[in-house]
Amino acid sequence: MLVLRLKPVGKKKQISFRVTVGEKRSKLNGKVLEDLGFYNPHTDKFSLKTERVKYWLSNGAQTSDTVHNVLVNAGVIEGPKIKVKLRKSKKGAEAVAEVKSEAPVAPVASAESVVEKVSEESVAPVVEETPTA
Repeated sequence: MLVLRLKPVGKKKQISFRVTVGEKRSKLNGKVLEDLGFYNPHTDKFSLKTERVKYWLSNGAQTSDTVHNVLVNAGVIEGPKIKVKLRKSKKGAEAVAEVKSEAPVAPVASAESVVEKVSEESVAPVVEETPTA
């Protein structure tokens, strides 16, 4: 099955993508059949060969969710955008779990118990003795 998807290019913190057509089971940086344009998510700029995109879609190629949204923005295809879920990193999830296990949360006292404690303390005032030398 063919798929239109994004191939990452560029530096780590300045990544941009090439819109490519390739086999669905191949790697992202693997063999591609055709390059259809680019997409830069930092500036939201993109350029597509619309005729070739329509050709591949008419031949049964599927789109990834993000490419589908880019094509909707470009006006190549019509329809609603697809909500894209981002994966959470495993390191971040482990760090959150460690923080939760290290800092146990004290149970919240009810308002009535706080009022009772305050009223008991006000009944018996504490007198401090001054040291005499």
